Amino acid sequence: MTTNNEESRPKRSYHSANNERHVSNRNYGNERRTQQDGYYSDRPSYNPERSYNQERQPYNPERSYNQERQPYNPNYNRDSRQENYGGSSEGGMRKRRPRVGERTQSPQRSSGEGGYNNRSWGNQPSNGPGRPASGRVAKPIKKLKKKKPFKQIKYKENADPNAPIRLNKYLANAGVCSRREADEFIQAGVVKVNGEVVTELGTKITRSDEVMFHNQPVQLESKVYVLLNKPKGFVTTTDDPENRKTVMELVKSAATERIYPVGRLDRATTGVLLLTNDGDLASKLTHPKYEKRKIYQVWLDKPVAMEHMQMIADGIELEDGEIHADAISYVTEEDLTQVGIEIHSGRNRIIRRIFEKMGYRVMKLDRVYFAGLTKKKLSRGKWRYLSEQEVNMLRMGAFD
Repeated sequence: MTTNNEESRPKRSYHSANNERHVSNRNYGNERRTQQDGYYSDRPSYNPERSYNQERQPYNPERSYNQERQPYNPNYNRDSRQENYGGSSEGGMRKRRPRVGERTQSPQRSSGEGGYNNRSWGNQPSNGPGRPASGRVAKPIKKLKKKKPFKQIKYKENADPNAPIRLNKYLANAGVCSRREADEFIQAGVVKVNGEVVTELGTKITRSDEVMFHNQPVQLESKVYVLLNKPKGFVTTTDDPENRKTVMELVKSAATERIYPVGRLDRATTGVLLLTNDGDLASKLTHPKYEKRKIYQVWLDKPVAMEHMQMIADGIELEDGEIHADAISYVTEEDLTQVGIEIHSGRNRIIRRIFEKMGYRVMKLDRVYFAGLTKKKLSRGKWRYLSEQEVNMLRMGAFD
């Protein structure tokens, strides 16, 4: 029978942290661990009685930190080291990658060995100096060519120097002012002919006479002829009291002479517009008796009926008289809202008033032909000088 006797039990002793019990010769699992072949065979077994630094060399402050490394060379040239990124050869150094935010110095360009162009990244073959490893040749940067300004054409004039010309017309052709303003200046006594003040209206002179305006000599300007493809939103006038955009802003670089538009186009109408300082030619192109042909392309809000087309060709009555089209037709058979109309009249807003009379609303209006001039190869808002042949044809009245 077992008794609960204190003498039969082994006594347990509780010691402090410095007790010898904690420094007993224990083998922490070395007895249970069987040393197999290759299992930490090169490591010594743990021995708690061994001093921590027993087998290590004591610290020697005089020992060089890089005793086993290559000594520092202040004259080290990075081009002298092996440039192979992989560092496969013996003694090669691997190129350090730059850290984030670190500024790297671009390599020096050199034509010799080890230079920038002869560097091989990895094991890629080099295809020659200045060429990438892929073999593609870098394209040269193209220089932007500046557009050459238009060279103003000097037109030949066959005018007789002894032919009489009105004084107000002479001032207008010289670019001083308009004819109406010239009459006011003549009456004010600011115009002299051959040193004498002229105040009589209708005075005629010759091109060889000396004319002074405000004691400044006046000479006839060379003729300029500019063809503009007028865009929408510009007023056909030289000066607008409402400060709207005018067509003169589009041709301000065309000439230093004072040019003006021949005829008028509505602000919303686009197409062919001629600007010149030739008053004789301008009057021939705009006067009703010369009957210069004009062709318009019209976009309407709804298809135009055939009977209305016939009525416009036969003639309709407007508030300022009867008007009829010389020719009218559909632009395409698929779209009956587009109409082409030919007319000689130069009345104000004549095309819009014709179709409004028939119950249509003009959505878009474009003049494609005027006295033999077209807008071929001329984009919207652009201009060009008339050729010498075009000017001669206009002067002779060859265009109807």
